[in-house]
Amino acid sequence: MIAEVEPFHAIAVSRIAHDMEAAGASVIHMEFGQPSTGAPAKAIALAHEVLDSEAMGYWESVALKDRIARSYAENYGVTVEREQVILACGASPAFVMALSCLFRPGARIALARPGYVAYRNSLKAMYLEPVEMDCGPAERFQVTAAAVDALDPAPDGLIVASPANPTGTIIEPAELAAIAEVCRRKGIRVISDEIYHGLSYGAKAASMLEHLPDAVIVNSFSKYFSMAGWRLGWLVVPPTLIDAARARMGSLFLTPPVLAQKAGLMAFECRDELDGHVETYARNRSILLEALPLMGLGRIAPPDGAFYIYADASEFTDNSLALCEELLRDTGVATAPGIDFDPVNGKRFIRFSFAVSTPLVEEAMRRIGPWFAARRRGQSGASTILSAPASRASNRR
Repeated sequence: MIAEVEPFHAIAVSRIAHDMEAAGASVIHMEFGQPSTGAPAKAIALAHEVLDSEAMGYWESVALKDRIARSYAENYGVTVEREQVILACGASPAFVMALSCLFRPGARIALARPGYVAYRNSLKAMYLEPVEMDCGPAERFQVTAAAVDALDPAPDGLIVASPANPTGTIIEPAELAAIAEVCRRKGIRVISDEIYHGLSYGAKAASMLEHLPDAVIVNSFSKYFSMAGWRLGWLVVPPTLIDAARARMGSLFLTPPVLAQKAGLMAFECRDELDGHVETYARNRSILLEALPLMGLGRIAPPDGAFYIYADASEFTDNSLALCEELLRDTGVATAPGIDFDPVNGKRFIRFSFAVSTPLVEEAMRRIGPWFAARRRGQSGASTILSAPASRASNRR
């Protein structure tokens, strides 16, 4: 039996965008969740030195593992030992390793819908059964303890993402603690995707480790550290899984790129530059939250973190992929169709990534505003930005 893995439709949109660019068109890329900035300057300078002086090879940086472990004490007040940190070639391999360590084929894994497309596809590829929970506007598109507790039979595992892709919403600390308690009581193993930690516009996101020490944490240098192309990530595993995780990393992926590991260690010392990126994302977020409702795209949950807006476009379409393709060809603005994140309701949603520069965000709004205005059909009605919890309603960093 061969696992059926569905396509990542945003990639098809991106191919059209790159073909248009090759033909001379001006394209603004808001389809992928990747920073338009590069790695921190000091990390790049160190990488040049390494390239000039070292042959490199298969290697695991003890210093980097120590630094990652220390960051959990600094950021969350929890103790992580060096051996619990498993370096990986990005968050995607880390996620595959986590699934492989925790579950056997046929296990049932719960996750939010909408959610990152690779969760569902990775589960299917590994012959695990996705148990999707429909998380709508009332829950700000996030998992709740009540929803997990209501699953009967209880799943073997749960994937939590906070901030989430595609919405950027964060689970409140009390709710995260309640989810942890349900999982502890029912024996549900938790994988917490914390790849967008460091990117928040109010109170910071809590780590699942604050509430559930045996959770498996996935993280990476791709988002906050602005190093997507360097392919460097990590797992934090409980002591009982260290040997299993190390065996899988060594057998499946050997080691992460040496150059990325050395640059990643330096990136920890570049907080001022990296926090400057977050300030840019905060400005971009404000621009979108002001502009999109005027276009009829106001039914959204304001993102608490990450760099996404997940907008209800049902006034314009019931085929989000077709809408994204038409929008791209007519305006040069590339976006992601909601069906990637929600195969049931996503046909009426589109996702904007605001990880590009502020001038590009402003230009994108100038281009798409008239386009949507020309297509508004029927009675426009009132656009509603869904309320955020009180502690996250502001645009403060």
